[in-house]
Amino acid sequence: MGKDCSLSRLYRGYPLVFAVRTHYHYSMKLLPLALLTPMITFATDFPAPLSLPVVPTLPDPLVACDGTAIKTREEWETVRRPELRGLFQHYMYGREPAKPARMGVKLRVEDKAALGGAATLREFDVDLGLARPARLLVVTPNGKSAPAPCFLGLNFGGNHQLLAHLGIALPETLGDGQSAQAQDRGRETDVWNIARSIQRGYAVASFFQGDVVPDDAASAEPILRRLSGRQATERGPADTATIMAWAWGFSRMLDALETLPEIDAKRVATVGHSRNGKTALLAAAFDERFALAIASQAGCGGSAPSRVAPELAKPNAQGRPAVETLAMINKGFPHWFAGNFKAFNDEPARLPFDQHCLIALCAPRPVLLSCATEDLWANPAGQFEMLRAADPVYRVVAGDGLGAQERPETGRLLPSRLGYFIREGKHSMNGVDWAAWLDYADLWLRAKR
Repeated sequence: MGKDCSLSRLYRGYPLVFAVRTHYHYSMKLLPLALLTPMITFATDFPAPLSLPVVPTLPDPLVACDGTAIKTREEWETVRRPELRGLFQHYMYGREPAKPARMGVKLRVEDKAALGGAATLREFDVDLGLARPARLLVVTPNGKSAPAPCFLGLNFGGNHQLLAHLGIALPETLGDGQSAQAQDRGRETDVWNIARSIQRGYAVASFFQGDVVPDDAASAEPILRRLSGRQATERGPADTATIMAWAWGFSRMLDALETLPEIDAKRVATVGHSRNGKTALLAAAFDERFALAIASQAGCGGSAPSRVAPELAKPNAQGRPAVETLAMINKGFPHWFAGNFKAFNDEPARLPFDQHCLIALCAPRPVLLSCATEDLWANPAGQFEMLRAADPVYRVVAGDGLGAQERPETGRLLPSRLGYFIREGKHSMNGVDWAAWLDYADLWLRAKR
């Protein structure tokens, strides 16, 4: 491979992963390229996106920006992990907001005989220092002497949709001029399957994404500027974007859960579907207090690769590619990611990371990617490849990782530390998913690993 002088100023001597892609599979080996990255000072000294070299292969998560090979857990935690956190914030998700100096948690409703007496239901107002408090729904199993492990999930339409309980408040607004409706109480009972989790001894907590940042660009912008600490009319290119803000919300809800004696705060799993699955994975990657991450059909910008094969990115006769691409997600949802991320729309190969690096940031904690056979838009095959590419980090940090080199058959859970599940069906969250997730949690949350 010839030396490109324009790239050598950035990446001289930088070892990257070379990946040969055959359909959905990568055959990976290290090639020492004649390219170099200068040592980056992660506060300010990031190259402009378009000055980064085009590398259409997967960057090696175990090679630091100065070319140093990462061989131990200590080196991962002190060198490479901070680098990747900085890169993801600057180029993709925006800066992680600071924890509020003060955070109030106020009980607004309690029912100790919920779900036919099997659970205690409470909803709290959590003051995040924003325009209004976020409401946290917490349902815990009754009759348990020990604190319960907990699923903490982000929901799309308000806590009232998860259970038909009159005590759960309707959101003040759904964003984009929409209002919550009382007839929607319990609309997503089957989606969340809270009763099943309670029967298995798990608590379930959830909060509405719109209580942190509404999911429409116009309503999101002023809140994102506030979280970024800016008074300007526009966010900077690396300022906090919506998915990072929602992930920050996960951490603040964990702060609240830590105050509840019924919850074992050291055994809390993040859960989310679609864009909320992207958020659940990011939250666990950036907050090591979370014990496990479950990302459901998270796709592009979450658990699927940004680099996709040309045949998958090529539009069909209707102008739609086989899988969602960076250009499409940034066009459709401009508030989800940092401004810098849009610079990679046409050249995702300039990214100095891919989503396997985000998964790797969770090491040694378990990560389960959950998919569906008809949801090809979320690239279920590519998601498995991200687990394969994160596996070397898990081997260094935890001693084990992905339990198979091929995707499991449909309906069969791969329960390894890097886990995978794919079921029949479409883009949704349902009882089949929860059955697998509970089995996975039984392995990884019941016993401390």
